[in-house]
Amino acid sequence: MRIGNRVSELLGIEYPIFQGGMAWVATANLAAAVSDAGGLGIIAAGNLNPEKLSSEIDKLRSLTDKPFGVNLMLLSPQIEGLFEVVIEKKVPVVSTGAGNPAKYMESFKKIGTIVIPVVASATQAIRMEKIGADAVVAEGMEAGGHIGKLTTMVLIPEVVDSVSIPVIAAGGIADGRGVAAVLCLGAEGVQLGTRFICSPESEAHENFKIKLLKSRSLDAVVTGNSTGHPVRSLRNTLTKEIISLEKKGAGFEEIETVALGGLRKAVIEGDMKMGSVMAGQSVGLVKKILPVEEIIREVFEDAKNTIKKLEEGEIDE
Repeated sequence: MRIGNRVSELLGIEYPIFQGGMAWVATANLAAAVSDAGGLGIIAAGNLNPEKLSSEIDKLRSLTDKPFGVNLMLLSPQIEGLFEVVIEKKVPVVSTGAGNPAKYMESFKKIGTIVIPVVASATQAIRMEKIGADAVVAEGMEAGGHIGKLTTMVLIPEVVDSVSIPVIAAGGIADGRGVAAVLCLGAEGVQLGTRFICSPESEAHENFKIKLLKSRSLDAVVTGNSTGHPVRSLRNTLTKEIISLEKKGAGFEEIETVALGGLRKAVIEGDMKMGSVMAGQSVGLVKKILPVEEIIREVFEDAKNTIKKLEEGEIDE
Protein backbone atom coordinates (compact mmCIF):
# COMPACT_ATOMS: atom_id res chain seq x y z
CA MET A 1 0.00 0.00 0.00
CA ARG A 2 1.56 3.32 -1.09
CA ILE A 3 1.36 6.59 0.81
CA GLY A 4 2.08 8.54 -2.39
CA ASN A 5 -0.79 8.06 -4.88
CA ARG A 6 -3.23 9.81 -7.22
CA VAL A 7 -3.85 12.63 -4.77
CA SER A 8 -0.16 13.40 -4.47
CA GLU A 9 0.26 13.24 -8.23
CA LEU A 10 -2.84 15.32 -8.98
CA LEU A 11 -1.77 18.15 -6.69
CA GLY A 12 2.00 17.93 -6.95
CA ILE A 13 2.48 17.44 -3.21
CA GLU A 14 4.69 15.07 -1.24
CA TYR A 15 2.10 13.79 1.21
CA PRO A 16 -1.61 13.27 0.37
CA ILE A 17 -2.66 15.35 3.35
CA PHE A 18 -5.04 18.32 3.39
CA GLN A 19 -5.38 20.94 6.09
CA GLY A 20 -9.06 21.54 6.73
CA GLY A 21 -10.64 24.83 5.64
CA MET A 22 -11.52 25.98 9.16
CA ALA A 23 -12.99 29.49 9.27
CA TRP A 24 -10.88 31.95 11.32
CA VAL A 25 -8.23 29.24 11.84
CA ALA A 26 -7.12 28.38 8.28
CA THR A 27 -5.13 31.53 7.53
CA ALA A 28 -2.27 32.13 5.10
CA ASN A 29 0.27 31.40 7.85
CA LEU A 30 -1.11 27.96 8.67
CA ALA A 31 -1.78 27.07 5.04
CA ALA A 32 1.75 28.07 3.97
CA ALA A 33 3.26 25.95 6.74
CA VAL A 34 1.26 22.88 5.65
CA SER A 35 2.17 23.38 1.99
CA ASP A 36 5.84 23.90 2.85
CA ALA A 37 5.79 20.67 4.84
CA GLY A 38 4.59 18.70 1.82
CA GLY A 39 0.81 18.75 2.27
CA LEU A 40 -1.89 21.00 0.84
CA GLY A 41 -2.49 24.11 2.89
CA ILE A 42 -5.93 25.68 2.52
CA ILE A 43 -7.12 29.23 3.22
CA ALA A 44 -10.66 29.35 4.61
CA ALA A 45 -12.69 32.01 2.81
CA GLY A 46 -15.87 31.51 4.82
CA ASN A 47 -15.11 34.36 7.22
CA LEU A 48 -13.42 36.66 4.67
CA ASN A 49 -14.58 39.37 2.31
CA PRO A 50 -13.09 39.46 -1.22
CA GLU A 51 -10.46 42.06 -0.32
CA LYS A 52 -9.24 40.08 2.67
CA LEU A 53 -9.15 36.84 0.69
CA SER A 54 -7.05 38.54 -1.98
CA SER A 55 -4.66 39.75 0.71
CA GLU A 56 -4.41 36.31 2.30
CA ILE A 57 -3.62 34.68 -1.06
CA ASP A 58 -0.87 37.24 -1.71
CA LYS A 59 0.52 36.67 1.77
CA LEU A 60 0.57 32.90 1.31
CA ARG A 61 2.39 33.23 -2.00
CA SER A 62 4.99 35.43 -0.31
CA LEU A 63 5.60 32.63 2.20
CA THR A 64 5.74 29.60 -0.11
CA ASP A 65 5.83 28.64 -3.76
CA LYS A 66 4.17 25.28 -3.08
CA PRO A 67 0.63 24.30 -4.17
CA PHE A 68 -2.22 25.54 -1.98
CA GLY A 69 -5.99 25.78 -1.97
CA VAL A 70 -8.89 28.01 -0.97
CA ASN A 71 -12.03 26.69 0.68
CA LEU A 72 -15.23 28.35 -0.56
CA MET A 73 -18.47 28.07 1.41
CA LEU A 74 -20.97 28.39 -1.42
CA LEU A 75 -23.78 29.73 0.79
CA SER A 76 -21.67 32.71 1.81
CA PRO A 77 -23.45 36.00 1.00
CA GLN A 78 -20.16 37.16 -0.54
CA ILE A 79 -19.56 34.07 -2.66
CA GLU A 80 -19.61 35.85 -6.04
CA GLY A 81 -16.90 38.28 -4.97
CA LEU A 82 -14.85 35.50 -3.41
CA PHE A 83 -15.21 33.43 -6.57
CA GLU A 84 -13.93 36.34 -8.68
CA VAL A 85 -10.85 36.63 -6.46
CA VAL A 86 -10.10 32.93 -6.86
CA ILE A 87 -10.35 33.27 -10.64
CA GLU A 88 -8.29 36.47 -10.75
CA LYS A 89 -5.55 34.98 -8.56
CA LYS A 90 -5.58 31.66 -10.46
CA VAL A 91 -5.77 29.65 -7.25
CA PRO A 92 -4.47 26.13 -8.04
CA VAL A 93 -6.96 24.18 -5.88
CA VAL A 94 -10.45 24.97 -4.61
CA SER A 95 -12.38 22.93 -2.07
CA THR A 96 -16.07 23.69 -1.73
CA GLY A 97 -18.74 23.16 0.89
CA ALA A 98 -22.33 24.13 1.69
CA GLY A 99 -23.64 23.99 -1.85
CA ASN A 100 -23.19 22.76 -5.41
CA PRO A 101 -20.23 24.25 -7.34
CA ALA A 102 -21.71 23.35 -10.77
CA LYS A 103 -22.24 26.97 -11.87
CA TYR A 104 -18.57 27.78 -11.25
CA MET A 105 -17.04 24.63 -12.68
CA GLU A 106 -16.48 25.86 -16.25
CA SER A 107 -14.66 28.97 -15.02
CA PHE A 108 -12.46 26.90 -12.72
CA LYS A 109 -11.58 24.49 -15.51
CA LYS A 110 -10.66 27.31 -17.89
CA ILE A 111 -7.84 28.43 -15.62
CA GLY A 112 -6.77 24.91 -14.64
CA THR A 113 -8.04 25.04 -11.05
CA ILE A 114 -8.45 21.63 -9.43
CA VAL A 115 -11.89 21.36 -7.78
CA ILE A 116 -12.40 19.16 -4.73
CA PRO A 117 -15.83 19.42 -3.07
CA VAL A 118 -16.47 18.26 0.49
CA VAL A 119 -19.26 15.66 0.62
CA ALA A 120 -21.13 13.82 3.36
CA SER A 121 -22.67 11.00 1.30
CA ALA A 122 -22.08 8.79 -1.71
CA THR A 123 -24.99 10.47 -3.50
CA GLN A 124 -23.27 13.84 -3.20
CA ALA A 125 -19.96 12.34 -4.36
CA ILE A 126 -21.57 10.86 -7.49
CA ARG A 127 -23.13 14.22 -8.29
CA MET A 128 -19.79 15.99 -7.89
CA GLU A 129 -18.01 13.53 -10.17
CA LYS A 130 -20.67 14.05 -12.85
CA ILE A 131 -20.16 17.83 -12.88
CA GLY A 132 -16.39 17.45 -13.23
CA ALA A 133 -14.88 17.38 -9.75
CA ASP A 134 -11.28 16.15 -9.74
CA ALA A 135 -11.61 14.46 -6.33
CA VAL A 136 -13.82 14.65 -3.25
CA VAL A 137 -13.25 15.06 0.47
CA ALA A 138 -15.61 12.61 2.17
CA GLU A 139 -16.15 13.92 5.70
CA GLY A 140 -17.58 11.77 8.46
CA MET A 141 -19.66 13.11 11.31
CA GLU A 142 -16.72 12.79 13.74
CA ALA A 143 -15.39 16.05 12.27
CA GLY A 144 -15.64 19.43 13.95
CA GLY A 145 -17.92 22.20 12.69
CA HIS A 146 -20.86 21.48 10.40
CA ILE A 147 -21.33 17.74 9.98
CA GLY A 148 -23.34 15.12 8.12
CA LYS A 149 -25.02 11.94 9.37
CA LEU A 150 -22.56 9.16 8.50
CA THR A 151 -19.44 8.07 10.34
CA THR A 152 -16.10 8.02 8.55
CA MET A 153 -15.88 4.23 8.84
CA VAL A 154 -19.16 3.81 6.91
CA LEU A 155 -18.85 6.79 4.58
CA ILE A 156 -15.41 6.23 3.07
CA PRO A 157 -15.86 2.74 1.57
CA GLU A 158 -19.31 3.66 0.24
CA VAL A 159 -17.97 6.77 -1.50
CA VAL A 160 -14.91 4.89 -2.80
CA ASP A 161 -17.20 2.26 -4.31
CA SER A 162 -19.40 4.93 -5.91
CA VAL A 163 -16.90 7.11 -7.80
CA SER A 164 -13.76 6.70 -9.89
CA ILE A 165 -12.09 9.94 -8.79
CA PRO A 166 -9.79 9.99 -5.75
CA VAL A 167 -11.37 10.17 -2.29
CA ILE A 168 -9.81 12.12 0.58
CA ALA A 169 -11.05 11.02 4.01
CA ALA A 170 -11.89 13.45 6.81
CA GLY A 171 -13.47 13.23 10.24
CA GLY A 172 -11.90 11.75 13.36
CA ILE A 173 -8.37 11.47 11.96
CA ALA A 174 -5.49 12.85 14.03
CA ASP A 175 -2.67 10.30 13.92
CA GLY A 176 -1.01 7.66 11.77
CA ARG A 177 -3.39 4.92 12.87
CA GLY A 178 -6.31 6.92 11.54
CA VAL A 179 -4.48 7.56 8.26
CA ALA A 180 -3.69 3.85 7.88
CA ALA A 181 -7.31 2.95 8.62
CA VAL A 182 -8.83 5.19 5.95
CA LEU A 183 -6.22 4.12 3.40
CA CYS A 184 -7.31 0.54 4.09
CA LEU A 185 -10.90 1.69 3.47
CA GLY A 186 -9.89 2.90 0.01
CA ALA A 187 -9.18 6.59 0.56
CA GLU A 188 -6.15 8.04 -1.22
CA GLY A 189 -5.62 10.99 1.06
CA VAL A 190 -6.65 12.49 4.39
CA GLN A 191 -7.80 15.85 5.69
CA LEU A 192 -6.86 16.94 9.20
CA GLY A 193 -8.43 19.91 10.93
CA THR A 194 -8.47 19.65 14.71
CA ARG A 195 -4.88 18.37 14.85
CA PHE A 196 -3.49 21.37 12.98
CA ILE A 197 -5.15 23.84 15.37
CA CYS A 198 -2.63 22.80 18.01
CA SER A 199 0.46 24.03 16.17
CA PRO A 200 2.58 27.16 16.62
CA GLU A 201 1.68 28.19 13.06
CA SER A 202 -2.03 28.21 13.90
CA GLU A 203 -3.18 31.69 14.86
CA ALA A 204 -6.02 30.36 17.00
CA HIS A 205 -6.14 31.94 20.46
CA GLU A 206 -4.00 30.24 23.10
CA ASN A 207 -7.15 29.58 25.17
CA PHE A 208 -8.58 27.63 22.23
CA LYS A 209 -5.47 25.45 21.95
CA ILE A 210 -5.34 24.80 25.70
CA LYS A 211 -9.00 23.76 25.74
CA LEU A 212 -8.36 21.28 22.93
CA LEU A 213 -5.38 19.78 24.74
CA LYS A 214 -7.45 19.33 27.92
CA SER A 215 -10.51 17.85 26.19
CA ARG A 216 -11.57 14.26 25.55
CA SER A 217 -13.51 12.81 22.64
CA LEU A 218 -16.79 12.89 24.60
CA ASP A 219 -16.38 16.64 25.11
CA ALA A 220 -17.02 17.15 21.37
CA VAL A 221 -20.80 17.45 21.38
CA VAL A 222 -23.35 18.15 18.64
CA THR A 223 -25.84 21.00 18.69
CA GLY A 224 -28.36 22.04 16.06
CA ASN A 225 -29.80 18.63 15.26
CA SER A 226 -33.31 19.99 15.78
CA THR A 227 -32.75 22.71 13.17
CA GLY A 228 -31.22 20.44 10.54
CA HIS A 229 -27.86 22.23 10.87
CA PRO A 230 -25.80 20.06 13.24
CA VAL A 231 -22.50 21.46 14.47
CA ARG A 232 -19.83 19.68 16.53
CA SER A 233 -17.96 21.75 19.11
CA LEU A 234 -16.54 21.37 22.59
CA ARG A 235 -18.91 21.40 25.54
CA ASN A 236 -19.18 24.79 27.27
CA THR A 237 -21.76 27.35 28.40
CA LEU A 238 -22.77 28.08 24.80
CA THR A 239 -23.46 24.44 23.90
CA LYS A 240 -25.46 24.00 27.12
CA GLU A 241 -27.60 27.03 26.28
CA ILE A 242 -28.23 25.81 22.74
CA ILE A 243 -29.10 22.28 23.89
CA SER A 244 -31.48 23.78 26.45
CA LEU A 245 -33.17 25.87 23.74
CA GLU A 246 -33.50 22.82 21.50
CA LYS A 247 -35.17 20.84 24.27
CA LYS A 248 -37.67 23.68 24.65
CA GLY A 249 -38.45 23.52 20.93
CA ALA A 250 -36.77 26.78 19.92
CA GLY A 251 -36.55 27.48 16.21
CA PHE A 252 -33.50 28.08 14.05
CA GLU A 253 -33.64 31.88 14.31
CA GLU A 254 -33.75 31.89 18.10
CA ILE A 255 -30.85 29.46 18.33
CA GLU A 256 -28.89 31.35 15.68
CA THR A 257 -29.21 34.54 17.73
CA VAL A 258 -27.39 32.84 20.61
CA ALA A 259 -24.76 31.18 18.38
CA LEU A 260 -24.07 34.10 16.03
CA GLY A 261 -20.40 35.10 15.99
CA GLY A 262 -19.50 32.26 18.33
CA LEU A 263 -16.63 30.89 16.26
CA ARG A 264 -14.89 34.25 16.11
CA LYS A 265 -15.32 34.64 19.86
CA ALA A 266 -13.54 31.34 20.40
CA VAL A 267 -10.76 31.51 17.81
CA ILE A 268 -9.92 35.21 17.89
CA GLU A 269 -11.07 36.44 21.32
CA GLY A 270 -10.36 33.26 23.27
CA ASP A 271 -13.83 33.13 24.84
CA MET A 272 -14.14 29.52 25.97
CA LYS A 273 -17.53 30.00 27.62
CA MET A 274 -19.70 31.64 24.96
CA GLY A 275 -17.45 30.95 21.98
CA SER A 276 -18.13 28.12 19.54
CA VAL A 277 -15.08 25.92 20.08
CA MET A 278 -15.44 23.84 16.93
CA ALA A 279 -13.39 20.64 17.12
CA GLY A 280 -13.80 17.03 16.10
CA GLN A 281 -13.93 13.85 18.17
CA SER A 282 -10.24 13.35 17.38
CA VAL A 283 -9.57 16.05 20.01
CA GLY A 284 -8.94 13.25 22.50
CA LEU A 285 -5.90 12.21 20.45
CA VAL A 286 -4.32 15.66 20.44
CA LYS A 287 -1.85 15.67 23.32
CA LYS A 288 0.58 18.49 22.57
CA ILE A 289 1.35 21.48 20.39
CA LEU A 290 3.75 20.55 17.60
CA PRO A 291 5.07 22.39 14.52
CA VAL A 292 3.12 21.58 11.36
CA GLU A 293 6.12 19.90 9.75
CA GLU A 294 6.52 17.61 12.75
CA ILE A 295 2.81 16.76 12.79
CA ILE A 296 2.86 15.70 9.14
CA ARG A 297 6.10 13.74 9.45
CA GLU A 298 4.94 11.97 12.60
CA VAL A 299 1.51 11.14 11.17
CA PHE A 300 2.89 9.56 8.01
CA GLU A 301 5.74 7.72 9.71
CA ASP A 302 3.18 6.19 12.08
CA ALA A 303 0.90 5.37 9.15
CA LYS A 304 3.70 3.60 7.27
CA ASN A 305 4.68 1.63 10.37
CA THR A 306 1.07 0.60 10.98
CA ILE A 307 0.62 -0.51 7.37
CA LYS A 308 3.93 -2.39 7.47
CA LYS A 309 2.79 -4.31 10.55
CA LEU A 310 -0.44 -5.23 8.79
CA GLU A 311 1.37 -6.39 5.67
CA GLU A 312 3.86 -8.44 7.68
CA GLY A 313 1.13 -10.01 9.78
CA GLU A 314 2.42 -8.54 13.03
CA ILE A 315 -1.07 -7.48 14.07
CA ASP A 316 -3.17 -10.44 15.17
CA GLU A 317 -6.30 -11.17 13.18
